[in-house]
Amino acid sequence: MNIETINKIKNKNDFLTFMKEHVISDDNQVQLNEYLESVISWVEDMDGFYSNTGIKQPDSIDWSFIATLFYVGKIYE
Repeated sequence: MNIETINKIKNKNDFLTFMKEHVISDDNQVQLNEYLESVISWVEDMDGFYSNTGIKQPDSIDWSFIATLFYVGKIYE
């Protein structure tokens, strides 16, 4: 998987396919806390990621929606 795969995500179904194939696949056995710590670290350093890779940083990020995804993942069913 690479950034081009992520850039091809254009709708909810693409996102769900990505999550099932690349995030929760059997070959990706990272502990949940380690994964969340990695997400936090990446967000803290994301400006450097974009400047170092030459990828355009998004103009607008809906941080509230991202927080909602993580929160409801904790409480949903």
